[in-house]
This record gives sequence, C-alpha cells and structure tokens, in this order.
Amino acid sequence: MYMIIVGAGSIGTSLIDIAVKEKNNVVVIDSNAERAREISTKYDITVLSGNATAAETLREAGAERADALIVTTSDDAVNLMVVSIATVLEIPSIVSIVNDEEHADFFRKLGANVMENPEDVVARHLYNAVRRPNVQDFAMLPQGAQIFRLEVAEKSPLVGRSLADIAKREIIPPSIRILAIDRAGNQTIPADDTTIGKGDVLTLFSLDSVSDERIEKLSG
Repeated sequence: MYMIIVGAGSIGTSLIDIAVKEKNNVVVIDSNAERAREISTKYDITVLSGNATAAETLREAGAERADALIVTTSDDAVNLMVVSIATVLEIPSIVSIVNDEEHADFFRKLGANVMENPEDVVARHLYNAVRRPNVQDFAMLPQGAQIFRLEVAEKSPLVGRSLADIAKREIIPPSIRILAIDRAGNQTIPADDTTIGKGDVLTLFSLDSVSDERIEKLSG
C-alpha cells in the first residue's frame, strides 16, 4: 500500500514504524525539519519537511498514486485542512486523528475515518488496566460499546457451561457476545455447543458499558 503519513510526533512515529514493518510504501510529511531528519535517518523512506496544508506538498508526496493518507498532528485545524485537500485530490482512504471530539463531525462530512481523542483512549485503557486487573486488551468503541478479553477462573458461573446454556440461563445478557476463546494458546470462534473451561481467555463484545461487578462475577 502507498501510504502518506502527516505528522511525525509520538503517534505518527509509532504508525510509521508499524507501516514500514508491514512493508508498505510510506511517505512522511512533517513541518518540523529536525523531526523529518530523524525519521529519514531511521527509516529508508521518503520524508518531506513541509506544510501538508498546501496541495503542492501532498502532490509532491505522491497523492495521485496514494492508496491512503493518515493525519496525526495535534492541531485539528491542520488535520481538517489536510483532509479537505486530500478529498479534493481523491485519495481513496483518508484517516485522521481528532483531538477535540466536538470537531469529529466536520471530518466525517468530508468522508474521513476518525480516531477521536487518542490521549483519552490511552488514559481510559490505563485506568481500566488498574481498575479491572482481570480484563485484558480493553478497548472503547463508538456509542459506548466495549471489547475486551477476560480470563475465566474456577469459580466463574461460565465454567462447564455451553454458550447455548449460558444464553438460556441469561448468565450473560443479550447485549454481550463471546466472540472468541483462547485455550492454551489456541484461539477459536465458539459455537453454541462450545463449553467454557477454567483458564479460557474469552474475547467479549458488549453494546453497553460493563460494570465492575459483572466482570468480577464472570471472571470468578
């Protein structure tokens, strides 16, 4: 994939590292000349030190052949301007960080996928890691939905029961679904007759926020 990344701050740098390791063709734009030099020294990629809110800079980065553009700066005005130009240049996939959630609709109206307030996402993840030590890989989704992994202990009401039985007895409400089971390192998608065992790590999706009491009860 030919990918243009705008901004080489902490999030942008992590994204660059992932994209390069995944063998994408990456071009980076950053207005800070020193940061641009650091990235060009570290990676064998094209790095432009310039103003990404200028259409000519995006064209120089190869916008006409780009598959995607990702904007990662901490300034929503800059991000929105870049997204607007990228839309005019018809880059197929446009993704942007939105630092203030009140601005998100402006980005969506331009057809961009948005990542709202990344610092808040990290803070929530850290908070949940402390508050819910039995929960792994917790993530917030739009409209209050959640996805997380939970290790099942011996006293959990799920142990020894099939998914069909769990649903019938309403041990888990209809708003929660077990998406996958990791058993001794082997991950599978469960069927209705799959039985939960002690030590299983469940990947769960919930439409609503799950209370601490319910998590503690399910984990056992």
